[in-house]
Amino acid sequence: MNKSFNTYETAWCPGCGNFSILNCLKTALEELGKDPHEVLMAAGIGQAAKTPQYISANTFCGLHGRSLPAATAAKIANEALTVVVNTGDGDSYGEGGNHFIHAIRRNVNIAHFVHDNQIYGLTKGQSSPTTATGQLTNAQADGNLNYPLNPVLLAIAAGAGFVARSFSGDAKHLTAMMKEAISYKGYALVDIFQPCVSFNKVNTFSWYRDRVYHLEDDYQPNDRTKAMIRAMEFGDRIPIGILYREDGPDYHDMNKILAGREPLVDQIQDPKVLQELMMELV
Repeated sequence: MNKSFNTYETAWCPGCGNFSILNCLKTALEELGKDPHEVLMAAGIGQAAKTPQYISANTFCGLHGRSLPAATAAKIANEALTVVVNTGDGDSYGEGGNHFIHAIRRNVNIAHFVHDNQIYGLTKGQSSPTTATGQLTNAQADGNLNYPLNPVLLAIAAGAGFVARSFSGDAKHLTAMMKEAISYKGYALVDIFQPCVSFNKVNTFSWYRDRVYHLEDDYQPNDRTKAMIRAMEFGDRIPIGILYREDGPDYHDMNKILAGREPLVDQIQDPKVLQELMMELV
């Protein structure tokens, strides 16, 4: 089978950090030996959520903030699929915040890549859940009044087994994080710093390069408390890498109907049984 992924012309602004994310995603999938027909790309709405439209794989694009339920359902129905979710910080942490928390709780085996540009880019630059307090935007002329959400801290505290951070300006690192997340058994979050060159003039490529640093080689990501401390490090220094990792059973392992059985999509379905169940509700 063909294990190369094609990418297509995009509608992103020249210089957008999304270009690097798309290229790293293509590289990660190919280096993992995935085939396009084995992969489902799920997304909501936004510039980040356009990613599935620009790469050759199965695609689901739904409502704003609603990609995780669809991705979860697809993986539960067909465990053989490699399910990758691409969303923005507004898409997942704003409109989809509730789904984000409960995707962590369910721990279905999906990789969630959040293109975090700290702004709403598609709708022309109002503050997002990760925009800094006081930052001027097109919609907040007096500065953003809200405190920014720390998504990696929230994920670790909520019980996520794999939480990482990366930067679209470091392609080698980002590709490695994507491969780790896709290979992880369970819900995996990678929060990706992705500069928006059109609507966020604060968090630029140079802003991130001056601050991000790789976690130390001897850093052990299996201590939740220490991971939360590192997750709170956001300012002049911002660590990137796998902040927390804990291996254990995922949703399929815990569900007696799914564990050790062929995917639901391949199991024999009897329409008569469904009809009988429906008639019981009449």
